[in-house]
Amino acid sequence: MLVSLSRPLFSGISMRIAEVVRNTRETQIRVKINLDGTGQKKLSTGVSFLDHMLDQIACHGSLDLEINALGDYHIDDHHTVEDVGITLGQAVAMAIADRKGIRRYGHAYVVLDESLSRVVIDVSGRPGLDFHIPFTRERIGNFDVDLTIEFFRGFVNHAGTTLHIDNLRGINTHHQVESAFKAFGRALRMAIEIDERLVGQIPSTKGSL
Repeated sequence: MLVSLSRPLFSGISMRIAEVVRNTRETQIRVKINLDGTGQKKLSTGVSFLDHMLDQIACHGSLDLEINALGDYHIDDHHTVEDVGITLGQAVAMAIADRKGIRRYGHAYVVLDESLSRVVIDVSGRPGLDFHIPFTRERIGNFDVDLTIEFFRGFVNHAGTTLHIDNLRGINTHHQVESAFKAFGRALRMAIEIDERLVGQIPSTKGSL
């Protein structure tokens, strides 16, 4: 079920809010997002480390974010993490709608102690992921680090974004992943911001995204 919501923001532009409910035999997920928020969040996915990373996206992306998820945890956390990425991507795509007036491109470098990550995003309508994090161990607590790429793959495929994630330096795997999520939040915020000089315009020479 897809639900789109909006209210006035400025100069005739509506505040960009969307809600998506995605139910399968593996997961039941609800995501509500306000792209023009202040970092308010209510997060409950059943995967504690994922909640911690989603908190980074909300905070550093200045997104108001509500996510509730139930998954088949008795198998593992794979379906839940992947499907949260999918549903979040759907919500972002719905909230930015026709993509008029957005900056489109965003980038960020974020350090966390010894770790340095770079994220570059193009809200292009074309899904693509280039992911390079040389993990130094396989798990962070109970979290399988391989699920990091599954989250971002689900996101880009359903948000319609091209995303490059590089951990340039890092020893502590928690720091590697967290710096990448923080950089993602910052880059996404930049890309989806409204540029008042481009209001009503598609940021592409083709005239469409």
